[in-house]
Amino acid sequence: MDNTSKKIAEYLLQIKAIKLQPSNPFTWASGWKSPIYCDNRKTLSFPEVRSFIRDSFAAVIREHYPDAELIAGVATGAIAHGALVADKMQMPFIYVRSEAKSHGLGNQIEGFFTKGQKTVVVEDLISTGGSSLSAVKALRDAGCDVLGMTAIFTYGFEKAAAGFKEENCELYTLCDYSTLISAALGSGYIGESEVETLKKWRTDPANWGTGK
Repeated sequence: MDNTSKKIAEYLLQIKAIKLQPSNPFTWASGWKSPIYCDNRKTLSFPEVRSFIRDSFAAVIREHYPDAELIAGVATGAIAHGALVADKMQMPFIYVRSEAKSHGLGNQIEGFFTKGQKTVVVEDLISTGGSSLSAVKALRDAGCDVLGMTAIFTYGFEKAAAGFKEENCELYTLCDYSTLISAALGSGYIGESEVETLKKWRTDPANWGTGK
């Protein structure tokens, strides 16, 4: 695990952005049951953490997307992170809603941009990838040249990887599931029995906890 990924995993654990409830699993928007929940919104409440994430995002964008001209955040979890990155890099910023508003101007994309602008999308979390890729599609449909996406954390599901490949969208994340679990075990945040539960869930997340 590289230093950035390990440091972010440690931060997420320190600020209790990770919740573990094997006996009372969470239900995601996709309908999947999960014994673990990653709440990256908490990172915004801690200046040291949010600054490290901002600087890490900026480093990824400089390395992998040197031609970027525009930063787009995915609503709602990545709006603040995207704005922080755009400010750090002195780039314009827009954000993408899950759907167009039903009132006012009816916008799905908020902010000023021009067609053809080379855009990097900032996301807080990648689970199944559905909502993230919907944002990419909305931007491309509006004329943005989406270079790729960067996110704080990914569960690393095959479904998400397949979706990003199908949409021809590169993805770079600051931290991932295996790094987080290793850090949690090493710090005593979880025990070996919980690691087994988390590993079992990862083998078939769509059916875990459903009795199938």
